[in-house]
Amino acid sequence: MSPRLSFVVVPLAALVLAGCASSSLPPAPVKAASTSYQYQVGPGDQLEINVWRHPELSARVPVRPDGKVTSPLIEDLVAVGKSPAALAREIEQRLARYIREPSVTVLVTTFVGNSSEQVRVVGQAARPAALPYKQNMTLLDVMIAVGGITEFAAGNRAVLIRQAENNKQYSVRLKDLLKGGDVSANVEVLPGDVIMIPEGLF
Repeated sequence: MSPRLSFVVVPLAALVLAGCASSSLPPAPVKAASTSYQYQVGPGDQLEINVWRHPELSARVPVRPDGKVTSPLIEDLVAVGKSPAALAREIEQRLARYIREPSVTVLVTTFVGNSSEQVRVVGQAARPAALPYKQNMTLLDVMIAVGGITEFAAGNRAVLIRQAENNKQYSVRLKDLLKGGDVSANVEVLPGDVIMIPEGLF
């Protein structure tokens, strides 16, 4: 099992129950994304730190499993949970001890992110996965990324669990969306969402 999928905190029994009870859940709201969303750095991300006029202090660094980064003149700086802009300001504060008025930019070149920054798909997806969230990401975007649903999936009994709303559950109609082309079944997703796809009963 991929390390990214070791996060699943919902017991399998809950998946089965969710599949059976999804018809009684409210439908997921069409609009969900927030215009104020800011990505937060997570373990495994690759960062490009640029220090203006000081290429010797610029570097490409990984975010270690402990959530910290190390770059020239800076050791063990906590990066996890901070936006790239906030991290750049903190690096500037550290570098101000050595150079005058440092100007720093931080770019995330490879996104992994915390589980709170991912959209996770479990159950009867073609390729269950944890996907980095992108602003205005939709259910269709997610399902394309995981290759759709299997032939055994009960797509219209899928459940979306929204971490941002204290794990509130919503029903989503994957079969209508993917097999029937019903665009009304497409909804926006949020970082931290989990999409659970049960197996059909035969």
